[in-house]
Formats: sequence, structure tokens, C-alpha cells
Amino acid sequence: MSLVYLFVFPGTLFLILYALWSEWVDRKLYARFQNRIGPPIYQPIADVIKLLAKEEMCPDMADRRVFVIAPILAVASVMTAFLYIPIWSTSTPYSFQGDLIVVLYLLTLPPLAFFLGAWSSSSPFASVGSVRVITQLFAYEAPLIVVFLAPAILAGTWSISGITTFFARHPVLILTNIIGFGVSIVAWQGKLERIPFDIPEAETEIAAGSFVEYSGKLLAFIRLALDMEMVVGASLISAVQLGGSFGAGGIAGLLIYFAKTMFIVFLLALIKSVFARIRMDQMLTQCWKYLIPLSFVQILISIIVKEGIS
Repeated sequence: MSLVYLFVFPGTLFLILYALWSEWVDRKLYARFQNRIGPPIYQPIADVIKLLAKEEMCPDMADRRVFVIAPILAVASVMTAFLYIPIWSTSTPYSFQGDLIVVLYLLTLPPLAFFLGAWSSSSPFASVGSVRVITQLFAYEAPLIVVFLAPAILAGTWSISGITTFFARHPVLILTNIIGFGVSIVAWQGKLERIPFDIPEAETEIAAGSFVEYSGKLLAFIRLALDMEMVVGASLISAVQLGGSFGAGGIAGLLIYFAKTMFIVFLLALIKSVFARIRMDQMLTQCWKYLIPLSFVQILISIIVKEGIS
């Protein structure tokens, strides 16, 4: 059963398929918001198969070892993080005290991997994109970490399963996470490098930026990593900020999981369609001016509520 959990459901196979499904939902919603039809349901799978069949190109001046390992590292870190997040119940076979910190650490690795891969390519466009990746990391990572710590303080545990169990017992306290939920949605949009935070990619400025030199299987890994990161982020926000499945198991818990994660994907697509790309200095300023104070307000609310129910 552990092997089934690890490789089939809700492990690797489920994560890949649900990530591709979420990409289609995101692209379909983005198209409908712009009064377009959007892609057919099989388009994300067809894109990945097409990339897997194409030849991999590596620049002559690139550090080939780092260039190849970076996308694989991004995929592996996201897959590993997913194993600690409860899906249809309040626990996982791999949960332990402090796994929230481990998951946040693992989800910091993909941007670092993209930075290293782009920098190692020796391409001027990729180099500019890589600098933007690492600069942007300092904008969204701080509020994202702080805002995920607030529910942990309220629940009195650093375990994602423990936080989910706490909110299953006190579902009304989810309302205290409204500010944190909003901050985490905006910060996760930046973590995924999506509009309006697609500054490292910026096709109109630096020709796809940090991914410009990638092709074939490596580009497929990058796309999978970003799609899976969207699902893992939605799952983490659902479990920590929205109470997960409220303790419901089986089919009911799974349906609640799908409903909450699809709602988060809807919000991410809505943000992408409403706003235009901002400059790097604007992102840094706005994150530190608004998101950081709001995340500390959320921690203060969690401390007050915890003292009130103690």
C-alpha cells in the first residue's frame, strides 16, 4: 500500500495527471475570460508527448551537468513535497512533526533549480531571466512562509496533518485565515511566475527568459514541474488555510479536495486574466509594502484567537 500511495494514488501518477488537468482548466478559464474558446481537453498531454519526442539541445558554452539536472531537481522536489500533504483525510503515511517546514523548503527548490539551469546555459537572455528568478524569490517567499506559519501557531503544531485535524475539529476558525488565504494566493501566483509576475519569462522583453535555451524532454520536465507546483500549492493552501477535507474521508473527502483546489486554480486564472505584467521593482515594493505586513497581521490574529480558545 505504501508503494501504491507513493507511485499511483495520490502519488506520482495522480499528481502528473491532475497537474495536466489543472493546466487545461487554467488555460480554458483564461481563454473564456478573454472570450476565446481555449484548447481541447487533451492539449496539455499532447504538448508533453510532443516535447518528449523532440531532440534536446544544449548550448555549447553551457555547463551540461547543471543544465540537465536542474529541471529534474525541480520535478523531484515538487513530487516529494506532495507526499506530505493530506488529500482526502487528515493525515498521510509520511506525515511527521515539522513536515510543514520541510514542504516549504522543498517548494523553494524549483525556483533555485530554474535559476541554476538558466545561468548555466550562458545565454544572455537566460542569464537575465535567471537573475529575475532569484530576485523575485526575495519578494514572494517571505510573505508566503510567514502566512503559512500563522495556522501552525493557531493549531499548535508544525505538522500539516495536525493543522488539518485542528480545523476539522474547529471548522469555524477557518474564517480567521481570510487574510492569509488572500496573501498566499497572490504570493503563489508569483512563485509560479504567472501574470502579472511573469517577469523572469517576459517573452516580449527577453524571449522566454530563463527557459529560452531548453527544449525536448528537459522543457517537458520544466512544464510538468510548474503544473505540479500549481497543484501542490493549491493542495497546501487547501490543507493549511482552508482546513483540507474537514476530516471527511473516502469519496466525500476527495470531492472536497477537488472542489477546493479547483477553486484556487480558478482564482489563479482570474488573476492572470485581470492584471498586466508589472516591473520587478514594483513587485518587490508591493510585496514588502503590503504582503509582509498583512502576513504579520494574520499571525497576530492567530495568536489572539489561540489565546482566546486556550
